[in-house]
Amino acid sequence: MIVRPKRIYRKRIPYGMQNFEDVIKEDCYYVDKTPFIEQIEESNKYFFFIRPRRFGKTLTLSMLENYYDINKKDKFEEIFGKLYIGQNPTPEHNTYLIIHLNFAEVAAGLDDYKDGLDNHCRLVFNFFCDIYAHILPTGTKEGLQQEPDAVSKLRFLCQKCQEVGKKIYLFIDEYDNFTNMILAHEEHLVRYRNQTHGEGYLRQFFNTIKGAAGNTLGRVFVTGVSPVTMDDLTSGFNIGTNYSLSPDFNEMTGFTEEEVRKMLDYYGSVLPFNHTTDELIKVMKPWYDNYCFAEEALNKSVRMFNCDMVLYYLRNYMDYGRSPRQMIDPNTKTDYGKMKKLLQFDKLDGERKGIIRKIAEEGQIVAQLEEQFSAYQIPKAEIFPSLLFYYGMLTIKGTRGSKLILGIPNNNVRKQYYGYLEEEYQAKSYVDTNRLTDYYYDMAYEGVWEEGLRFMAEAYAKVSSVRDGIESERNLQGFFMAYLNLNDYYITAPELELNHGYCDIFLLPDHTHYASQHSYILELKVLSRKEFDEELKDVLKEDGSPMKKSEKQWLDAVEQIRRYADAPRVEALRQGTTLHKIIMQFKGWELARIEEIE
Repeated sequence: MIVRPKRIYRKRIPYGMQNFEDVIKEDCYYVDKTPFIEQIEESNKYFFFIRPRRFGKTLTLSMLENYYDINKKDKFEEIFGKLYIGQNPTPEHNTYLIIHLNFAEVAAGLDDYKDGLDNHCRLVFNFFCDIYAHILPTGTKEGLQQEPDAVSKLRFLCQKCQEVGKKIYLFIDEYDNFTNMILAHEEHLVRYRNQTHGEGYLRQFFNTIKGAAGNTLGRVFVTGVSPVTMDDLTSGFNIGTNYSLSPDFNEMTGFTEEEVRKMLDYYGSVLPFNHTTDELIKVMKPWYDNYCFAEEALNKSVRMFNCDMVLYYLRNYMDYGRSPRQMIDPNTKTDYGKMKKLLQFDKLDGERKGIIRKIAEEGQIVAQLEEQFSAYQIPKAEIFPSLLFYYGMLTIKGTRGSKLILGIPNNNVRKQYYGYLEEEYQAKSYVDTNRLTDYYYDMAYEGVWEEGLRFMAEAYAKVSSVRDGIESERNLQGFFMAYLNLNDYYITAPELELNHGYCDIFLLPDHTHYASQHSYILELKVLSRKEFDEELKDVLKEDGSPMKKSEKQWLDAVEQIRRYADAPRVEALRQGTTLHKIIMQFKGWELARIEEIE
């Protein structure tokens, strides 16, 4: 007979859970976001809120629904009693009839969106009549059946609620789903316009909401991923306020570091953790943290963790006593697929490809952050950084005059950029990535680096030779970052600041998963074929002869990489591994010299 150890009681991890009542009743760990209810009530009653996918929007909506639902009045203490708002309730709690529409559930294509929206609303509105039958006038559901479409049904329900003196709180989740369906197809813009302009059906629907606002529709809360549809529906729903960039709501979804620490402290107190809270934060922070959604929040030390990723990590750690093999939740692959559609929109002209490449290589871009924009503006390069921001691919890092510095928030997102670059390079010239990952093992465990780096240099030459005018360090660095992204043994850090300079690439050992024995600083240098053998008139060698540009560049690189290696931070960064200082010098796109500097 197998004797199983007695299970230690602990709160469940609410990974993937979106029903707030279930989270509370099943005694899951809930990061209390209910203080924001007071702020929401003090804001415009018609509230727009945009956040990236997997950032806690749906659970927040579910929390609000439970708080305001008139049918949940008798459960208020049970559901909210231990939370902030349960001890500080507002007068509006449990006073509304709730309608929750999720446009992601609209089963329709571009040609039959009206039918899909009608069917979704029919199901939701019928359910509304059933759960509020004790409040609504007799025969409400039967009368609803006589109405032909979603627009007329919504008007009918608003009228019936007005008859009994009750108000509706309307929640719309993923309101921009229709927009996201068309972003990858330029030819669909005409059909998009038909739905969102003039007498378009989606526009009519929002006009109906506008007509009922202030009367039967007491409050409206709308969430999505991008503000595209909002702009196209502005005249149809110009009473709403977009709070996505407001510092008051910067922390309403996602987790602050303080909230993550509190969670880790709790689980570390009831379970036999192998690491301290500080150690776990140190591992998670580079992968999941550093989101800022409001310029005014830059002065605060608070940055946001992706809550889905934190719960994914914690669930895996509790199951196996270590970090997950994959630091990125595999479920986010669908989100990456949606981002790729954005990148392919209108065949992604060279200017926008250049923006992706610039962000991947430099880690940031200076741009004007647009609060909302039309789908017709998406092909414009100046709008593209704003779209990437709303999708969570960029975050606010700083300011530059009237513009913002938008940067890659963390390793999770950085890997997505490098993945895009790798696919672009692979399409131009195939690289045997299986062979490459074998070289990475040799580098990490044996300290054998030259064969692998030469292999990458040869691959770069093949890719670059089919492109015109590519002889820059930025392009070279982008290529190396894209393929180094495939290794499991290192965190690949570009432009790491060391001794008042920035090394090109630092391969930091990822001892969370593998006990690598060697680490690397890579310095990549490029001169054009024309410049490589040019002589410098004002720089002479010891024998008095002119020094070539390539020789001078090499000497400068040696001085640079030694200075980087002497930085005080390096001792901690290399984590006891043997540090290799490698310089690779290119003549155009061909490797001319490669050496380890002692």
